[in-house]
Amino acid sequence: MRVAVDAMGGDHAPVVEVEGAVAAAREYGIPITLVGSTSRISAELSRHNTAGLDIILKNATEVVGMHDSASDAVRKKKDSSIRVAFDLVKAGEADAVVSAGNSGATMAAGMFVLKRLTGIDRPAIAQVFPSLQGHTLVLDVGGNVECKPVHLVQFALMGEVYARHILGIDNPRVGLLSNGEEDSKGNELTRESNLILKEISFNYTGYVEGRDIFNGVADVVVCDGFVGNVVLKLSEGLAEAVGTMLKREIEGSFLSKVGYLLARPAFKRFKKRVDYAEYGGAPLLGIDGVGMICHGGSNAKAIKNAIRFAHENVEKKVNQRLAEKLRENLATLQSQREAAGKEVAST
Repeated sequence: MRVAVDAMGGDHAPVVEVEGAVAAAREYGIPITLVGSTSRISAELSRHNTAGLDIILKNATEVVGMHDSASDAVRKKKDSSIRVAFDLVKAGEADAVVSAGNSGATMAAGMFVLKRLTGIDRPAIAQVFPSLQGHTLVLDVGGNVECKPVHLVQFALMGEVYARHILGIDNPRVGLLSNGEEDSKGNELTRESNLILKEISFNYTGYVEGRDIFNGVADVVVCDGFVGNVVLKLSEGLAEAVGTMLKREIEGSFLSKVGYLLARPAFKRFKKRVDYAEYGGAPLLGIDGVGMICHGGSNAKAIKNAIRFAHENVEKKVNQRLAEKLRENLATLQSQREAAGKEVAST
């Protein structure tokens, strides 16, 4: 199962992409294709010991910048590293794509080249958050800022399958993010989505609040991409701020420094739990293939783990399982879409 890595995406390309790919190939034995400027990638590879590793190069003459339009990048930059990586999957020369580049362009390329799974209107970007109970999967975290109820229902179905087969949760609890737990809360989007989700054949727990993402009340939390991206960026900012404030307090006195030395193992374990690099990237769910979107500032560890998770997605046939789940609930989706709309309108 070969993973194509967009070696030109991200803030530190191709340095971290090459380092992460070498680490993944060495530690997990994953065959990798590095896509981008072969001269730049080769120069970076020469700094590493690649003996015995299955790493090949695929040239791409263009790069999609962070400020490029997603649609223009896909259609006009046909030889970009992101586009070529997905073309490799379509041609059967790779099984998954990992990119730390422009997330909108990565999503657009996945949809344009590989198309969507049957039953999916819009793919979603899913992000794993640490919680008191282990992990919480939140989707969408930025792919779709304008959503309809059927989109949130599709996100819930995809999140349930991913949590079950990749995160290893036997019976994932799925919640809908709202401004309160009562059914009367929320807006038209959440109320109509709530009515449909109650008819779906899985463990739906109803509305959850923002704090529930971290306290473990639900294993999967669903929202539109506008809200989800705010949640993601707020969480990233909070983690950075807490780390900085804690460091200042520790450095503020001699006793604090002594206490830190005694508690250092606990601090290291905590840092590992909240480090985004441990999760690598966010899976792009809903395309007819496997794609992992990494943070633009990803380090080599994040790239390595994204490659590992992409490989695991292929190995555990997540897309096939997503298709099965959608088929199971297709009739319910179609019948409840109109019924829920009428009920919400009447209330």
